[in-house]
Amino acid sequence: MKLLVFLLCLLPASAESLRYSINWASGLSLGEATLRADKGKEAWDFEVTMDASIPGFALRDRYQSAATLDLCSLQLEKSFTHGTRKAEEKITFDQPNHTASRETQHGGGKSELSIPACAKDALTFMQFARRELAQGRLAPQQEVVFGAMYRVRIEYTGAQKIRVGDQTVDADRILATIKGPTTDLTVEIFFARDAARTPLLAHIPLSLGSFTVELIR
Repeated sequence: MKLLVFLLCLLPASAESLRYSINWASGLSLGEATLRADKGKEAWDFEVTMDASIPGFALRDRYQSAATLDLCSLQLEKSFTHGTRKAEEKITFDQPNHTASRETQHGGGKSELSIPACAKDALTFMQFARRELAQGRLAPQQEVVFGAMYRVRIEYTGAQKIRVGDQTVDADRILATIKGPTTDLTVEIFFARDAARTPLLAHIPLSLGSFTVELIR
């Protein structure tokens, strides 16, 4: 379920808050997600929160990220509740030394990752991908930090009209292939053809089933 975060990716001038519905492929609502971005004098702050539910199984996630103005990650904090399972962790990026320290709360231990130059966590990468798309480019394939390392590749497949709520809009269709230690999936994402390349709609195949995430106007 945490990979829903990969869909929530020019950046807003100073602040942005977007709200999404999370649905089964059948259209049955599971809950909502919110994407927030704030630009300070020295750094960006990003946050994704999700509150969804399956009968007898609660899903509540919160992810917070800080990055430089050039979109190199500084810190990522994750907390989630999936049924009876709860977890919290913090990843601190040491960009000059190409390392990231991962610490799991409540006695979970510490570990260190080797990272590429200007490494990005998942939230920061999605904002970077939007900025590149707005400038007529695709974000290059790269490793993205989200606890483990994930190889992400983006493919542009053309413009398409889609239905969002009660409106038909023009959108750019993107396929994002995500590969990690136990993950290999392709997410279909539709971005508005506005200056910010606002993410409108995504189709995500996960082990629990196929989900649709749609912007609430």
